[in-house]
Amino acid sequence: MVSGGNDKNTPAVVSLAAGGIAGGVEGAVSYPLEFAKTRVQLRAKKGVPTPRNPFLVVTQVYQKEGIKALYKGCGALVVGSIAKDGVRFLFFDQIKEAYADKETGTLSPLRNLLAGMSAGVVASITAVTPTERIKTALIDDARNEKRFRSGLHATTTIWKEHGLLGLYRGFAGTTLKQASATAFRMGTYNILKDFEKTRNIEQNTAVNFANGSVAGVVTTLSTQPFDVIKTRSQSATGTSTAEAIKSILLDYGLKGMWKGTTMRLGRTVFSGGILFTSYEAAVKIIMPLYPGAKQTEAG
Repeated sequence: MVSGGNDKNTPAVVSLAAGGIAGGVEGAVSYPLEFAKTRVQLRAKKGVPTPRNPFLVVTQVYQKEGIKALYKGCGALVVGSIAKDGVRFLFFDQIKEAYADKETGTLSPLRNLLAGMSAGVVASITAVTPTERIKTALIDDARNEKRFRSGLHATTTIWKEHGLLGLYRGFAGTTLKQASATAFRMGTYNILKDFEKTRNIEQNTAVNFANGSVAGVVTTLSTQPFDVIKTRSQSATGTSTAEAIKSILLDYGLKGMWKGTTMRLGRTVFSGGILFTSYEAAVKIIMPLYPGAKQTEAG
């Protein structure tokens, strides 16, 4: 299980709450890096170079547009992160419990990845696609038309103009990204954790952060093309997955599929450490408050 403490049979409500807390903390703390990555992936004027240093992008936006611009879409991302990580930790924990070895409580590497993939698909359908759509549309709109006044205004405007499908623009790319990203992030983290168990390595904050950071690196390098396609699909005007792929290849060629890798890598290493450390800490805090905690520990 991805949980802290006794590491056995984390109740569903605890997984959901701890995952939501961890997602909210991670989303809020690392948002400027997410903003920079999204800006670079959105379509720019052909021939105009885009910086690779996320801090340079952040500095330029701050100087030209102010501090508020840097947090455009942050609310949508945080809300989405709370829902997304609550759902994916919940489903991952439940799936892992169902398939774990009865004696050791661990999963094979392949089953770890499959459990993560399943959790990612559910998260994409229930939370990630619409909130990512709003976040990306807000960031794109802020540099051009400036039509959207807030996340709520963007949601209602897109709904009026395009209906439910408008909020699910980029669903294919988002689901591919979420399925693969959750598989690699959750799978890698738990493979490392299971390995450390067999070596009697103590699970503390430093180890949790290091494991989460390694999982972030693996996730970024494995799933970057899906992230670029998703971002292009979810621009302010929105486009299909096929059109997004075509525009990326026309603008930058095949290497465009890895646009923003450096920026996303910086964020996922940082956010991966924060996410799993926050989750483990939240489980330890919530478990004693859960009415069935004593029975769970005894069982």
